[in-house]
Amino acid sequence: MRTWLRRNLFRTWWDALLTIVFSGVALWAMWSVFRFVVFTGRWEIIDVNLTLLLVGRFPKDSLWLLYGVVTATAFWGAAVLGGGEVAGALAPSRAERLMLAVRRFGLLVAVGFVLVALAGVQESIWFVVAIVAALALGRQVKKWRRKITALRQLPAVIWHGVLALAPVVMMVLTIRSADMRLWGGFLINFYLAFLSILLCFPLGILLALGRRSSLPMVRLVCAIYIEAVRGAPLFVLLLLSGVALNFFLPPQIDPGPVFRSVTVFTLFTAAYLAEIVRGGLQSIPKGQTEAGRALGLPTLKIIFLVTLPQALRNVIPAQIGQFISLFKDTTLAGAALSIVEMLKISQAITKQDAFLGRGYIYEVLAFAGLLFWVGSFVMSKESQRVEKKLGVGQR
Repeated sequence: MRTWLRRNLFRTWWDALLTIVFSGVALWAMWSVFRFVVFTGRWEIIDVNLTLLLVGRFPKDSLWLLYGVVTATAFWGAAVLGGGEVAGALAPSRAERLMLAVRRFGLLVAVGFVLVALAGVQESIWFVVAIVAALALGRQVKKWRRKITALRQLPAVIWHGVLALAPVVMMVLTIRSADMRLWGGFLINFYLAFLSILLCFPLGILLALGRRSSLPMVRLVCAIYIEAVRGAPLFVLLLLSGVALNFFLPPQIDPGPVFRSVTVFTLFTAAYLAEIVRGGLQSIPKGQTEAGRALGLPTLKIIFLVTLPQALRNVIPAQIGQFISLFKDTTLAGAALSIVEMLKISQAITKQDAFLGRGYIYEVLAFAGLLFWVGSFVMSKESQRVEKKLGVGQR
């Protein structure tokens, strides 16, 4: 330890000076954050408005549907996604699996306990118990899939479709039960990001393939679309979707602000994703395509079975980075289209009579920043786990 410190931090007097100065700055910053969180922060504004910050004006009598969606999704994730090991690695011990689970889900669990502590109602406690039970049941179903021959012989498409039926049904019931205009808070941010990511991924792949097409017209159209969308600011596109569409669409089919936001986020992110995927396709050696042709494979099979999977694997970090950027950009929908998302609510609750003019903006912005940071951090760590599982960067 002493040798490492001398080599890396105190090699020269200049290194020692920088180490001491920046260590002091880091300790001061850590102490300031700790003091704000534990001692000086006035978190009663979060305690009073927690439901408003998380779900907006979503009907209270329909909250059980949201709980059902989260619980069913937790079951599906534990049963299908799981935590496969890196290829070629030895099976980890129970203690190692526990540490892996803590590193993977510890932050989410900690934030969940903070939210439960702030809510302080029996309903939230039962919600946590339901999630834990769903995760345990999902893990057990995954073990049954491996051990029972009849389940193991089921095609993956059927197996995944059956398990995904519960969360999909709950999501449909949730959307149909409450008017989308009542959705708000972190719920609408998550909904916009999830739906936009789900839609922009296949569109971005098609645009990347179209820009590399041998057909001149297809290549030209895709290139014009990508360059035009990437050259326009996202906020301007959101404003245009809120204003310009009213001049072209009759009031009978005028889409709501949520639909407009999802459309703009999808089209905008797909243009960036297309360039990311195109870069991944260019990184594949031409010998891969030539080998596929030598085997007599048609062009579509070469693309979707040989080159595209390798390209997507090579650009996982860039894809996740774009998805994280999309997740954070959902806050622009509040300013451009008056959607009551979390940042808009965070600013509005400081104007309540009990908190007006008392400087609570720091606490609400810190809470909003925490939730967005947790979501972004989890996405980043999961992408790293997928990279290790697929052996990205290894030979």
